Formats: sequence, C-alpha cells, structure tokens
Amino acid sequence: MTTTEHVRPELSDVTVGAAEIQRRTVRKSDWVPCNAAFIDCRTPGSDRKENYAFIGGGVSQNASQFINLTEPHGFNTGAAGMPNGISNNLHLHFTAEVFVNLGGEFRLRWGVDGQQGEYVSTDGDVVSVPTWIFRGFTNEGPDDGILYTVLGRDVTGGIIWGPSVLEEAESHGLHLTADNRLIDTVAGDALPEGVALITPMKTRYIDELTSYSVEEMRRRVVQPGDRVYSRNALLCATLPGGAAELALVIGYGMTQDRRQTPSITEPHSFNLAWVRAVAEEGLLLHRHDRNQALLVKSGRWSVTLNGDPATAVELGVGDSFSVPPGAWRAFRCVQEGPDGPGELLVINSGDDRVYLEWAPEVVYAARRTDRMIDPNGYLAPVGVMVTATEDD
Repeated sequence: MTTTEHVRPELSDVTVGAAEIQRRTVRKSDWVPCNAAFIDCRTPGSDRKENYAFIGGGVSQNASQFINLTEPHGFNTGAAGMPNGISNNLHLHFTAEVFVNLGGEFRLRWGVDGQQGEYVSTDGDVVSVPTWIFRGFTNEGPDDGILYTVLGRDVTGGIIWGPSVLEEAESHGLHLTADNRLIDTVAGDALPEGVALITPMKTRYIDELTSYSVEEMRRRVVQPGDRVYSRNALLCATLPGGAAELALVIGYGMTQDRRQTPSITEPHSFNLAWVRAVAEEGLLLHRHDRNQALLVKSGRWSVTLNGDPATAVELGVGDSFSVPPGAWRAFRCVQEGPDGPGELLVINSGDDRVYLEWAPEVVYAARRTDRMIDPNGYLAPVGVMVTATEDD
C-alpha cells in the first residue's frame, strides 16, 4: 500500500478574478435592510424590524428584499436587526434556523403561544432552533443588536406563522399567498383571484408538534464558554502562519483532529465552526469542494485567493466573504480583537466532513515536522504512516 495525502480526487483549478472577489465580498456597510419583509410588519411591537439577506433570499416574503448573493450555496445567510423592545413574532421553519449573536441580548421563546420555554441569548451565542416548532424573539438589549442567521438548504420552503400573528396581520390589511407572496391591501394590492391564501394552522396539527424543554433547548446552544478549541485541528497548525485553532459547533466540518467532535451533530445542510488566531496566524493555502461563507466576529482578517497575495481582501467586523468551491484560499488574522485573538465564523455546505486539499508547499513543510494526513483524512505522524503503508 502506498502513502496518500488526499482522500478525494483532486479538484480542477478555479481562479477567482478581481471583479468576482469584489462581488463576493459583503461589507457591513453593504447591508441593505428591508423593513417590510414579513407579514407582521405593521403589528405594533414588530413594526420596526430590519431583515437582511446576504446569501439567498432566506424566508423573506417581500419581493423587493435586497439579496447580496443570489447563487445557490446549499444554505442561506442573513440577519435580523431590531430596536430594543421589538419582537419577531412566532413562526415555524421547515429547514434549519441557526442564530449567531453578533452583539446584544435577545429573548428567544418557543411553542405556539411562546410559553413552552425561553432562553436569553447574549454576544457570541450560536443557537440552533429545531425545525417544525414555533419560535420568536425580542431584543432586550441595545438598539444595534444583531442576530446573524444561517438557514438550511437553498429552498427553505418559507415559514408558517402562528395563528394569532396571521389574524393580527389581516386586521392591518396584510395577507400571505400559498406561494409565499405578501399582499398589502392598504398599499393598493388586490387579493389575487384563484390563488389560495395562507390560513392558520389547524389545532390538531399544532398539537402534534414536538415539545422542547428549556434543558433540551440549552443543549442546542453553544455559548462562548462552551466552545472547545483544538490546536491540532489542521495540517498547517505547527507551521509559521498556520497556527489557527478550530472549535466545531455544527457538524464535523473541516477538522483533521480525529478526536474532535462537534457540539451539535444533527444534519443542517451545512456545518459551522469558529476559527480563532492571534495576529499573523491563520490557515495556510488550501481548497475544498464546498461553498464556503466567512464572517468576521472580531479583529481583522485577510483572505487570499488563488495563492496570489495581490488578490487578498481584508475584512473587518461584520464583513463576510463567499469562497467558491475549488478555489485556493488562505486566511490570516491581521489584527486581533479588543479582548484577544481574532474570531472568524466559517460555514461550509453539506452535512458530511469537508476534506481539505493543502497546497504542495504546505504538505512538504508539514512532513518535515512529522505530520501528514492519513487515508481517513486525519492528522498522523509521518514516521508511523510511512512504515504502516509502505509496499510489502
């Protein structure tokens, strides 16, 4: 048997041009809110919500919602911004909904009446809300609090609103068609003929929904203190400039540490992890076959495409970048956050592991430090592997 550095066929070369890099960069200053994305946009206490769609349209019900990147990624990303005291009313999702708290205090509640349980989310939390349960949230912190959202799959199927939400909206002239179009009769929209309108979910179906205790929901929350970082998660970790640490949150993702396990293993159609690094460290040149979204939580990060320093794009807090499948990329923390290492949220499409292909120079340098990748895609000592896999 011969040694191997890859557990999947090599990828075709993908070069990302300057214009494409710019298009895939979503600055915090590029965020475009929609103030009438949902049917509860006139309901008192919910009328000052701002909805953002970065990758895909998410579950927005307004055709005028601005979307930064429309091509399918296998997931959707966006954000919800609300002043203090404003709520997002109770609704149900068919695919995964994950909240990443980017600063603020939000009270999440669940159950058709919002009385089944509550959790107060603070800065740095990741909350994976189960599918097919009603959920809502209220901003109890500063006006500039933001919940970043990751939704499962390209087509989310929209959402189902709680019965009381639909009844309240109708009193304000708002209706929702079965194909997820918002009809505003106050603004002059006519109710379409021959098109069914969404009606409240029947009680017998509501009674069949799964109940979640506060303890069960807490197991779907990964607070900053719950993160378990591995310093040995990636082939480049012992090399200069490659000493990033990885904390798995949802799915096994990119880890090459055979003993590292995620906090949440349920399939979401994407995996999600935190990367942290001190200044001048990060991930050396690599690529893989998944769509990838990066979001800066703290510090400043440089993302280099194509292995060419001239293509580097620098990202600050709240900035994000979409890396296409097959593109060579490297990440470097250029400035730490105010409280320590820079933090980068990394999202990859798919439920199974992400197998990295490292640049030849990284493979060579890692071998010189007695590190290589075994046939299962995990780190192993060269001294063991050469002996164990050499030809008879």
